[in-house]
Amino acid sequence: MTDAIQIVLAKRPEGDVTADCFREETVALPALTDGQLLIRSRFLSLDPYMRPRMTEMRSYTPPFALGQPLTGGSVGEVVDSRNPKFVKGDLVIGMLNWASHTVHDGKGLRKVDAGVPLSAYLGVLGMPSFTAWYGMKHICKPKAGETVFVSAATGAVGQVAGQLARLAGAKVVGCAGDEDKCVWAVREAGYDACFNHRTERDYGAVLDKLCPQGIDADFENVGGRLFHAVFERMTNFGRIAFCGAISEYQDTTPLAGPEKMFGIVQKRLTIQGFIVSDHVALMGDFINDVAPLLPSGKLKSRETVVDGLAKAPQAFMGLLKGENFGKLVVKIS
Repeated sequence: MTDAIQIVLAKRPEGDVTADCFREETVALPALTDGQLLIRSRFLSLDPYMRPRMTEMRSYTPPFALGQPLTGGSVGEVVDSRNPKFVKGDLVIGMLNWASHTVHDGKGLRKVDAGVPLSAYLGVLGMPSFTAWYGMKHICKPKAGETVFVSAATGAVGQVAGQLARLAGAKVVGCAGDEDKCVWAVREAGYDACFNHRTERDYGAVLDKLCPQGIDADFENVGGRLFHAVFERMTNFGRIAFCGAISEYQDTTPLAGPEKMFGIVQKRLTIQGFIVSDHVALMGDFINDVAPLLPSGKLKSRETVVDGLAKAPQAFMGLLKGENFGKLVVKIS
């Protein structure tokens, strides 16, 4: 029998997530039954989509259960198995508990290669990068000479989305939460421009300056007032890939939509919300397109690594306020 340290949802947040929404527990895990395996977590991914799951709102994924461990994309090592598909020592990626160990039925797990840094499977070779690839390739479809805007330009998804648009020949403009992030976006990720959305509060004015011909494609991660300003500046036949709206996740009162919604018709806009898990059949195409860009340096990425499961709640609260730089992961073991 193995003891596991786990983080459970102690209460549902009202507005901002607070530390008392989480509780650390030590539990005795049951003995494995046929088909099960025991996984020791190595890295845990923290992602904005987890915030709506802390509530009881209807969404594309069920809410976290009160008093039960939160879950997230993770890389782990099999330490015991009664599942014929996995043996001790296998490295796997899948949805695991916010915990030191998880008993799993094996469904949805995928083996990974130890020759790649394990945290990469949660970022530049994982769900965030896949999200960026799908949104750019299949919705935004940038072309040479066009202008693409990426909100949260240096986040786990945005940093890759912007670089893919640049590789397609588009002009790329983004925003981030501090000056260092904006400098990295331009110098390292190849953005043509990036502005600090915390200091540049007149979003319309800065977008008019940086995108004088308007915006042909928007990869939207933030929502709120920023999206309203972008929406007003979309060009005819513009495309909007709606990936997330992190600025709204902790609002207790819903924000009204953009003004002049008839602009969707006037400009013949395409606005598509998407969930990348709907497109897992394309994972192979994504790997074939993106993996070759890494050794050559054509695609760069940043990570924020937090050491220790106990720090996951604080790191998650920081994520919702934009404190991370690039992909946020927790090193568990």
